[in-house]
Amino acid sequence: MIVLNKIYTKTGDAGETALGNGARVAKHSMRVAAYGTSDELNSFVGVARLHADGEIDAALNRIQNDLFDLGADLCRPDMEQDAEAEYPPLRMIDAQVERLEAEIDRMNSALEPLRSFILPGGSVLSAQLHVCRTVSRRAERMAVELATMEAVNPAAVKYLNRLSDWFFVAARVANNGGKDDVLWVPGANR
Repeated sequence: MIVLNKIYTKTGDAGETALGNGARVAKHSMRVAAYGTSDELNSFVGVARLHADGEIDAALNRIQNDLFDLGADLCRPDMEQDAEAEYPPLRMIDAQVERLEAEIDRMNSALEPLRSFILPGGSVLSAQLHVCRTVSRRAERMAVELATMEAVNPAAVKYLNRLSDWFFVAARVANNGGKDDVLWVPGANR
């Protein structure tokens, strides 16, 4: 159980932070940037939820919980030592990716195929979901870059990749089932 009774500790005042295994690293390290960006994404999802209801809101709630799981996964670098850890580390699993895929397929089945790229916008919820999509892509790029330097759970990277697709399709659903999508017109302002 997590207990947070003191919010500031002063242990990060010199520019370092503790990872999930207790190791101290620079706050600008790629690992901290990757899980920090997933935390940023979670905040944007919270803003999107202000405009969501029903199944989209319920799905966004699940995604917010998953993003905390993702942060817990990314903040613990020593995957090869998971078995010896005092507490089993929380890792993303393929079932979380598969849930996103099933939700994407279900939402997309009710949409007309795209004949053009779409511009972020339409409804407020759709615009917010597009912001989530782009922050998710940035978090994915950071996790992929981190994976070139250190071990990263492949399911975490897959989750971020699928999540940005989820946000794209959900943004179309939020635009009246795609009917209110704003289409890109190539060269329109030449």
